[in-house]
Amino acid sequence: MGMTTIKGQKSDVTKSNPGLSKITVELSWTANDGLDLDASAFLIGKSGKVNKEEDFIFYSNPRSTNGSVSLQTGSSERQRFDIDLMNVPLDVEKIAFTLTIYDAIARNHSFNRVSSLCLRILNPSTNSEIIQFPLDSFTIENAIVAGELYRHQGQWKFNAIGSGFHGGLAALCGNFGIEVSQEKTPEPKAPEPKTAPKPEPVVSTSPPISITKIELKKKGEAISLKKTSANLGQLLVNLNWNKGTKQNTGFFGRSKGIDLDLGCLYELSDGYKGCIQALGGNLGEYRDFPYIALDGDDRTGTRSEGENLRINGNNVKEFERILIYAFIYEGVAKWAETDGVVTITQADNPAIEVKMDVHDPRKRTCAVAMIERQGDTFNIRRLVEYFSGHQEMDRYYGWNMRWTSGSK
Repeated sequence: MGMTTIKGQKSDVTKSNPGLSKITVELSWTANDGLDLDASAFLIGKSGKVNKEEDFIFYSNPRSTNGSVSLQTGSSERQRFDIDLMNVPLDVEKIAFTLTIYDAIARNHSFNRVSSLCLRILNPSTNSEIIQFPLDSFTIENAIVAGELYRHQGQWKFNAIGSGFHGGLAALCGNFGIEVSQEKTPEPKAPEPKTAPKPEPVVSTSPPISITKIELKKKGEAISLKKTSANLGQLLVNLNWNKGTKQNTGFFGRSKGIDLDLGCLYELSDGYKGCIQALGGNLGEYRDFPYIALDGDDRTGTRSEGENLRINGNNVKEFERILIYAFIYEGVAKWAETDGVVTITQADNPAIEVKMDVHDPRKRTCAVAMIERQGDTFNIRRLVEYFSGHQEMDRYYGWNMRWTSGSK
């Protein structure tokens, strides 16, 4: 068993372990009520902030640019980072390790439901423990900086921090110079308890780095679009897939690529419901009712731009909800061969990506994402749920329209 450290203590990592070049940092916990925790690492420069957005290591970006820091998920109550100390970029002075609770603000969850929090530093060659840091209990906090590795006179040391944040992932990211849009924090139900004084933050004259892409990886995960001008403008929903890299070849060498199509069900604020898709020729209209248009039909996936739905966000109040889906028009439902991904872009927000990385080869229709009006903006939620056809999907989400056979 390695050395046990306490909050505020600084400990040698490499100096007391000559020749150590690779380590594993493990975060573990016990969560009540099925809470879902996520570990992250921030590679911090001289300013006290990250130098670029790729220096934020989390489930959507599990590997640093040069691979010196990578996240591996363990059990539901343990996550690990593999760190090649010799290859950490020289402009990185610290690596901070953090924990957040998935959807904590919306669900009013905090670390008072989490126990046995612990950070361990391991030697991966021997799987022996170098340092153990059991963290104190928390109350209303929903994000934690557990500890940090930092350079000191050519060696690496560990600082046991154990500080909590109230404000979720957004507050945590803001502390390290990353700007991320999330739901507003509700008013706390009780005053925050007094905590030990925190070190003064390093003031950076550089603007926060904005995340350019957010991947919704977990079923039900959602994000609201940030609105910075009077009108929301265009939402571009793009479907793309394998570009022909996994296509089969039919007779006489002709391509038999999977025909993956994009479509949507929409419900307007007055209760009117409809469908936009190439099958049946319902391509819609962008500047007039129903304020949604399908740009084209890519039958092979070889077009670099894929298929696109354009949603007129200037008419956001006309909408109640929009269900984005993809379906295989012909052939077997070989979803695993499509590498299908839907990306939603809007001028004021990072691109939102939903990968169809969960598959059901028995069903040919995939409900990918739900876009729901939230005041004068949209909330986008991951679904990735499979159905045998349009009608089954329609009934499941409560559109209840009448369906007839169509062709392209």
